[in-house]
Amino acid sequence: MSVKCLLDTNVLVYAAAGQGAEEAKRIKAVELIENEDFGLSSQVLQEFYVTVVRKIEIPLSAVQAFEWIEQFDAFPCIAVDRSLIKIAIEISERYQTSYWDGAIIAATEALGATTLFSEDLNHGQNYGSVQVVNPFR
Repeated sequence: MSVKCLLDTNVLVYAAAGQGAEEAKRIKAVELIENEDFGLSSQVLQEFYVTVVRKIEIPLSAVQAFEWIEQFDAFPCIAVDRSLIKIAIEISERYQTSYWDGAIIAATEALGATTLFSEDLNHGQNYGSVQVVNPFR
């Protein structure tokens, strides 16, 4: 399984729930989903669910969030297993990132992707073979 990029949680959240001041981000996120050869990780899907159901100003219902996750079944998804956890720890130590960011980078590598679309890490920075691109800049 190989894709060009991984979409981080924030991209999915903007696509599903971006509105008002975040409308431009919603449009860009939907564009990425429609046009990029992307994959996901189980961590991203878990974070997406919790964020859109509990952490945003106007939350989605659990059913709505589930429907979004079902749509993502069409795309490759890396499971967080013991092997990925070990790699994530190594990445987080090497690059002085949080464990969670290390896990997203590790999942990107596991998908064979070279681009990680995220607003949470430094735009343009390389983490090994993975380059972070903030699509909302």
